[in-house]
Amino acid sequence: MNAKSFRVRTISPVDGSVYAERQFASDADVDTKLAKAKLVQREWKLVPFGERASVCRRMVACLVERAGQLGTELTWQMGRPIRYSPMEIQRGFQERALYMIDIAEAELADIVIEPKDNFRRFIRHDPVGVVLALMPWNYPYLCSVNVVVPAIMAGNAVILKPAAQTPLVAESYADAFRQAGLPEGVFELLCLSHDQVERMIRDPRVDFVAFTGSVDGGHAVQQAAGTRFIGTGLELGGKDPAYVRADAFLDETIENLVDGVFFNSGQSCCAVERIYVHQDVWGKFLDGFVELTNKYVLDNPLHPETTLGPLVHERAAASVREKVAEAVSKGAKALIDPASFAKNKDGTPYLAPQVLVDVDHGMRAMMEETFGPVAPLMRVKDDAEAIRLMNDSHYGLTASIWTADVDAAIEVGKQIETGTWFMNRCDYLDPMLAWTGVKDSGHGCTLSRLGYAALTQPKSFHLRLSL
Repeated sequence: MNAKSFRVRTISPVDGSVYAERQFASDADVDTKLAKAKLVQREWKLVPFGERASVCRRMVACLVERAGQLGTELTWQMGRPIRYSPMEIQRGFQERALYMIDIAEAELADIVIEPKDNFRRFIRHDPVGVVLALMPWNYPYLCSVNVVVPAIMAGNAVILKPAAQTPLVAESYADAFRQAGLPEGVFELLCLSHDQVERMIRDPRVDFVAFTGSVDGGHAVQQAAGTRFIGTGLELGGKDPAYVRADAFLDETIENLVDGVFFNSGQSCCAVERIYVHQDVWGKFLDGFVELTNKYVLDNPLHPETTLGPLVHERAAASVREKVAEAVSKGAKALIDPASFAKNKDGTPYLAPQVLVDVDHGMRAMMEETFGPVAPLMRVKDDAEAIRLMNDSHYGLTASIWTADVDAAIEVGKQIETGTWFMNRCDYLDPMLAWTGVKDSGHGCTLSRLGYAALTQPKSFHLRLSL
């Protein structure tokens, strides 16, 4: 069946209109682009690092220059308030891209082995080949840059499959790479069905798969890749906890955690999704948290004063509402009156923020990824109880502690099952640090010096100089 007979529509959460409509690639298109990528990659890997870096820097500059326009497109596609959308490109995207470009030549330099008479020996970081990048809608530039730029800097070709909700992101990449002078075929985009993605993963011309998305999606990718000997990088979300100790800087902690829960309407894999508060500061923390939450403005995300936009679609909002209702039915108390947020309405993606107390780990709001603007808070008596509860999760992406005691933060952090451990901050990726998860948060590593390892294959040169 020709996939071009099918279309994918981007329904804007702003007003329910069709914002974009694209055809799935035909099987012939997929075959052509795979063949082209495989061929061109063999030439691209021979291009000196300096030239690769120049191209990638020009690409970044093109996107940053258009951040205002691209931010507006993002708002229409997935609902983030316009006051924040351009920052995804201007800040995080640019910071990560430029760091990975800057370190590429040193990190990918040959590893020279100790001298040995009559021999020259070294290990080279060969590119893996063609990288298939399956990227999400919630942070489409931030998540994709973790793979796209390092892969191309390492000498690979990249085929980017965007989320159906944000197809224009891949097109913006393609335009920027074209303007930057990247040879045709080194970067390609394909709009694909799930069946086409599975067939691509099984195709011998694909050498690595990077996926950011759901746990179920990660299992599907891993199952398809399991028929071949290729690598996968899977970032599958989280149920990220925060622990507020009795010695926390309370005002700053409240401000940061409210933002960590509600930014992007909670639609972030590393959003704070459960908070454990020491009993000695419970009352003050709770009062401040509720007060600040009530200051959010839920409205049309194209309005500059809006601080909380709609969820990506009505189904997502309905799922969050269901988890909140279930928690309340089991004894939780909801502290925010949704009626005080005029735009909140059942049957729409516009959802008021919520703070839940009297929760426990028998509730889905505490155990399943919510991906919405909900803050469940639990009181704890000490570090030991906080550690036990923080580790009681299938996920392990990030976790944070809020304290004035660095030694305590390190001691607690040693016992927490997580990929990133924060002290006095949350919901941020430092490109100099490895971005990775444990348990159902996936496997693999992007960013940092370690981020190039999965995108390259060690190749040993063992040269005897004379017989």
